Amino acid sequence: MGIFDWKHWVVILIVVVLVFGTKKLKNLGSDLGETIKGFRKAMNEEEGKPAEPQTQAQPQPQTQQPLNQPHTVDVQATKVEEPSRKD
Repeated sequence: MGIFDWKHWVVILIVVVLVFGTKKLKNLGSDLGETIKGFRKAMNEEEGKPAEPQTQAQPQPQTQQPLNQPHTVDVQATKVEEPSRKD
């Protein structure tokens, strides 16, 4: 006898039906089925679609550097003095 025997599943099913009701469970099941069908359809369309090479080169902004180049930042450090506390 495992931790989830068939009797445990029956009790869980009864509790779920009592909490949600059969109408909400029916709607949930149909919505879940439609979601899975849409996902499968999208995956099949993506696999059937051949990879298209890009014909136009998109211009990059002048400030953007290639990823393999080191980046430098020009900054000027200033010292800020905090006012002295008098206790």
